[in-house]
Amino acid sequence: MNVAVKPAATGSDRANAPEVMLDIRNVSLSFGGVHAIKDVSFDIHKGEIRAIIGPNGAGKTSMLNVINGFYHPQVGEITFKGETRTQMRPYVAATQGIARTFQNVALFKGMSTLDNIMSGRTLKMHKNFFWQMLRFGPAMQEEVEHRERVEEIIDFLEIQHIRRTPVGRLPYGLQKRVELARALAMEPELLLLDEPMAGMNLEEKEDMSRFILDVNDQFGTTIALIEHDMGVVMDLSTRVVVLDHGEKIADGTPAEVSSNQDVIDAYLGVAH
Repeated sequence: MNVAVKPAATGSDRANAPEVMLDIRNVSLSFGGVHAIKDVSFDIHKGEIRAIIGPNGAGKTSMLNVINGFYHPQVGEITFKGETRTQMRPYVAATQGIARTFQNVALFKGMSTLDNIMSGRTLKMHKNFFWQMLRFGPAMQEEVEHRERVEEIIDFLEIQHIRRTPVGRLPYGLQKRVELARALAMEPELLLLDEPMAGMNLEEKEDMSRFILDVNDQFGTTIALIEHDMGVVMDLSTRVVVLDHGEKIADGTPAEVSSNQDVIDAYLGVAH
């Protein structure tokens, strides 16, 4: 019997291999007797747009919550930028370069667009509370510098016309854009987007798709994206991982995943 032998990786192969920013290994998460995630492993390469898809209840949002430390898995480990951990607090994840948006918009509805985005700069501010309260001297200079960065993001996302508007008065599509702006204000290396186009019309989806591509290309931000619109997923993503009932059923390029029979069955509700 002939056995195919895989050639050993050469130095050139290793040099050309993509850099892994986030590596998830054998992660399992349960709530009582409910298994939200079951022994899932995948990675995210630096600079890519990595889609996480699956039917409702597949465990997608739970996975994002594990990555940014809101949930702590009972089993498995996560390596982020070379540091392996089993647990992470959300504020620690934020300080290390992970930002996210939410499935349901989580903004300060009574505050203006500008102030909501400024709240994303909090971790970048170094002057103590006393100086910030006085709004004088070094604290004022620091705020001016952060305000300039926020204005750049406002221009980038084309929301100058709503900069002074309380976000509670904005239509849903613009609220989603403001939430993206606040996440970008944190200058993340890894941006987690949980259904950024949910509830949007076609024009709003096209705008958001363009901004996501620009964030990835111009800022060099690595993106992990949950999205139900398969057309958007196929157009935006570099690679796709598919979850179903908490288990990984496929992982590959958009073309490979879209032709995978297990994926087709999961979305059509066909019993295995």
